[in-house]
Amino acid sequence: QVQLVESGGGLVQPGGSLRLSCASSASIAAINVMAWYRQAPGKQREWVARVTSADTTYYADSVKGRFTISEDRAKNTVYLQMGGLKAEDTAVYYCYARDFRENSYWGQGTQVTVSS
Repeated sequence: QVQLVESGGGLVQPGGSLRLSCASSASIAAINVMAWYRQAPGKQREWVARVTSADTTYYADSVKGRFTISEDRAKNTVYLQMGGLKAEDTAVYYCYARDFRENSYWGQGTQVTVSS
């Protein structure tokens, strides 16, 4: 069982930056994929970025060039550095993990609001 705890959300002005953290109760080395998803009000949850066990990163087109996913294996933590934030980035951001047995885990989410 893997528990994921997100932090770092908040209110930020358009064009600003924010860094989200996702702390895992399990060693990241035992996890195949870690990712960030988001869900805006009235919309379906959408994938934002992921990092694989091979340290390969992928991004949704909507955030490419503005967001960076990274991990600190010593801290069992994954980060999402967000820059150039726009109003349409407003959402609840969720951390996701999938282990090598294909079990999936979700965090509780953290709210990001981009507004002036």
